[in-house]
Amino acid sequence: MSAPGLDPRGPQFTAAVTALVLAVVLLTAPRPVGVALLAAQAVLFAIGATRGVQAGPWSLVFRRLVRPRLAPPDHLEDPEPPRFAQGVGLAFAVVGLVGYVVGLGLLGAVATGLALVAALLNAVFRFCLGCEMYLLIRRLAPAR
Repeated sequence: MSAPGLDPRGPQFTAAVTALVLAVVLLTAPRPVGVALLAAQAVLFAIGATRGVQAGPWSLVFRRLVRPRLAPPDHLEDPEPPRFAQGVGLAFAVVGLVGYVVGLGLLGAVATGLALVAALLNAVFRFCLGCEMYLLIRRLAPAR
């Protein structure tokens, strides 16, 4: 079960680290180091999508090292939209991995680049594209 509320600066921190990793992937793939980094990022996305963004290692770094140095957050957010966003990131990372592994470097680069853009939007502007997708889907879904 998800935590009752999430400090919104945590996912923003995670997005910044993710953006750095994905930028390195774009600079190094399709060489093995780039593909391995993308595979590792896919695992981190999978953890965030299945267990919640607060279960990932970058969230732990944020909670232990960064958050104690900050003022308390002015609000807490629902953890489900960032969890969904991690699933979207996972989908792009998997497509990127498949592209690189089967020799379709352009597919790998485009999928990785799209994930990078989403991470940068969150890291720089605190705009979570996957979270917005989640909210839109919820609004459009028929009520149960």
